[in-house]
Amino acid sequence: MSDEMISKISDLLNEEKWTRAALSNYTIKNFEELDESVEEILSSNAQDEIRDLCEQHLDHSKNSIIALYISGIISLHKQQIDDSHLVELINIFSGNHKWNIVEFLCERILKFGENKMALKVLADCYANEDRLEDVHEIWERLIKIDYVEADIVKKLAEKKEADGKMDQAIAYYKKAIHRYINKNLFTNVRDIWGKLIELNLEDLEFFLLVEKKIAKTMSPEKSMILLEDLYPAIQSKEEWQTAIDVLKLILQYDSKNPWARKEIVNCYRSRFDGHSQLEEYIKLSNLNQSWRNITEAISDFEKHISFDAGNFVFHKTWGVGVIREIKGDQITIDFSTNRGHTMSLKMAVNALISLTKNHIWVLKSILPKQKLHDKVKKDIPWTLKTVIRSFDNAADMKRMKAELVPAVLTQGEWSSWSTEARRILKTDANFGNMPEKLDLFMVRDKPITFEEKTFNRFKAETNFFDRYQTILEFMRESDPDSDYFSEMFNYFTAFLKAANVNEHVVCSYLFITEIIKDYPFLNPGINYTFKEVFDDIEDLEFMFNSIQYPDLKRDFLTELKANIEDWHNYYIQLFPYYLNKSVVEDLLSSGFDSLVKEKLQDIMTHFREFREAFLWIARSAVDEPWFQSLGIPYEKILINMIHLLDITYRDISNKRNVTENKKLNRAIQTYLFKESRLENFILSGDEDTVSRLFTLLQDVKEMDVTVKLGIKQKIKEKYPNIKFLGEVEETPTTVASRALIVLENSLREKQKELKHILDVEVPKNSKEIGIAIEMGDLKENAEYKAGKEKQESLNIQVGKLKEGIEKAKVFDPSTLDLKKVSFGTKITLLNLNDESEEIFTILGPWESDPSNNVISYISPFGSAVMGTPLNKESKFTINDKDYSYKVTKIEKADLLN
Repeated sequence: MSDEMISKISDLLNEEKWTRAALSNYTIKNFEELDESVEEILSSNAQDEIRDLCEQHLDHSKNSIIALYISGIISLHKQQIDDSHLVELINIFSGNHKWNIVEFLCERILKFGENKMALKVLADCYANEDRLEDVHEIWERLIKIDYVEADIVKKLAEKKEADGKMDQAIAYYKKAIHRYINKNLFTNVRDIWGKLIELNLEDLEFFLLVEKKIAKTMSPEKSMILLEDLYPAIQSKEEWQTAIDVLKLILQYDSKNPWARKEIVNCYRSRFDGHSQLEEYIKLSNLNQSWRNITEAISDFEKHISFDAGNFVFHKTWGVGVIREIKGDQITIDFSTNRGHTMSLKMAVNALISLTKNHIWVLKSILPKQKLHDKVKKDIPWTLKTVIRSFDNAADMKRMKAELVPAVLTQGEWSSWSTEARRILKTDANFGNMPEKLDLFMVRDKPITFEEKTFNRFKAETNFFDRYQTILEFMRESDPDSDYFSEMFNYFTAFLKAANVNEHVVCSYLFITEIIKDYPFLNPGINYTFKEVFDDIEDLEFMFNSIQYPDLKRDFLTELKANIEDWHNYYIQLFPYYLNKSVVEDLLSSGFDSLVKEKLQDIMTHFREFREAFLWIARSAVDEPWFQSLGIPYEKILINMIHLLDITYRDISNKRNVTENKKLNRAIQTYLFKESRLENFILSGDEDTVSRLFTLLQDVKEMDVTVKLGIKQKIKEKYPNIKFLGEVEETPTTVASRALIVLENSLREKQKELKHILDVEVPKNSKEIGIAIEMGDLKENAEYKAGKEKQESLNIQVGKLKEGIEKAKVFDPSTLDLKKVSFGTKITLLNLNDESEEIFTILGPWESDPSNNVISYISPFGSAVMGTPLNKESKFTINDKDYSYKVTKIEKADLLN
């Protein structure tokens, strides 16, 4: 069949050559007949041979209609981007004004997907036929794939405006202005800027976004021109705060602009009309004096203007208060615990924070707690807006929690509340992320679209793989028909031009080749294969390990298997950096059993070098038949795991790869202890196994002693007479000289106390000192002195706690000796001086409670009776007083039960 098709097409080409068919004789029917031939070619699977035949024919007959058409259509069927032959045909028939055939060819190309050239030519065809509606429809399709075209976008905007479809018109004008900015055409930008002021003045955030982009890509001077065009429209609507914000931007670009300075004073007068101290504060700040730095003058004025009778303020000691009155330089404030407090205005400006009536601190102070609790719990969007706006329209979840827990919500309520709050912050168009810091949220004056929110996040991110995840999220919810997408997509295409092939280049190639399968028109001109990219990788393991997104590692391995002949060798080489059963299963299903076993054995032997791979095997592979065939005993895995636990502890102490080692250390502890794997294995083994493994565990010095004691106690319960290698019997008396014996709960409480001081008290004190410093005059500043005294006290507490914790040795109840007075015993003494009976509990200084007869073993009385056997007398002198006791009973202390 293939030979027949080659012969048939060859005859057609020769016939065309012999007859020299004129262009004027071609009709659409001729092309439809060629399409039938193409279908036959495809069904006979002869497309490659026919295409080669056509290419050979074109070498000496470059304008062959048949060769150009058949070769071009076959290329489109093969999903190749090369449409040069069909473009040549369109040019040939356009030059001869055969518009019906040109239209047919364009529509034929478009059946395989959108194509810029075909759409532009088709629009011209419709324009020649005066089919304007069809032209507009084609234009709308064209601008979805041509991210550079701006003039057509503007024409569509004008058409929508003329038709009264204002929302669509505004959207197109916005799209056009971005494209003109990219083309650096300021005159066009300013023209559309004026149109949008007329149609969409309320969208201030859009204007500010454009203004920043102009300043960055063109010049600050051009940006200032646009702001000066914007200001009169805002002023005419008497939106004074917005007008002030615009003037501030103008003054940032030109701080000596006399017009802007005069205007901002006028706007402040209108904005704060009725304020009792308005003119006084303008005078104090020198706002209208040209010699004063404008930024400093504005800052001074805005600090002062927030102080007026009836306004709320905050003091770090007295909390929220209300300004009662201002007289001259004196301000009177009513705090809940300090009513009628007076201070100078200068001191007030430095020491107080001005609050709006809707500030969360104000609401917490004036609303009944239950009412605020119910409102916060019921109306999460309102709460988010309130808290975020309370802190200059920028707050993260940590700040929100600090404001709400425990003052308004309990910790338990916060858990469910915060989950829903995060969802709202991500999906609600009224919230956005701060461009400079993604974890800070802001309230939008105008709702933001998903596309713009995602784009803003993309711009703020600096990590390649964070941006990759963001563009994936964008595409899950939106189509590439977006100028936002274009800018994000171009970020990845730029990597394909890099000289050195690193993880960013490889991942960009994988991402883009996947995208253009669905959107061929996005192809930036990739004309090389995966194998060519792979061959240029200098350090394969380093590159692969640097890929932070698991799905991209999987895609790389998929391409590797499909395109590289000895893929299996690379698979096994990369396995430690992509720990997934699919890698092993691919190798086993392809008959590379020995290769897999050899690699697994190597990982088990060199577990120090392959730490994560070893842990993965222990957790995910030990039950698999292909691993069990290695014959590695489970005890060996546990022994290696304990060794690795010790190694990671030492690496952490020596500050080697601390983050990675801490993560691995936690994973090992979970595997061995939280999942009780080590304990279960030990208790199921014989005494030799138990002794061997526990002795190894004892050698891990940095490990939590309470975990060791717990396992040891269970071993002793099963094997009461077991002795561990190197074990020496210790008594509380011998240990006391070297350590501080404590109960486990006492140690945990001290650790908790130390953590609270370091994490809460110290930062809080530092903040208080900082605020006190800002108030000036440290010599007379009582708050600063108090803060420094508290700082010294905290440092002393921290030192004592650290010293005690370092010396602490948790008491092992299994070592309790009831034959003599020792730590952990409850003793009954007969006072031989008066024949009375006295009962004491002997513990450590952290548990000491003399009022309840709990005494420390290192106290004078405790140390005197320590070691006294049952029914023996003990005589001693403390502070010139003689004591004489007989030990009549020794029991286990109640706290140990």
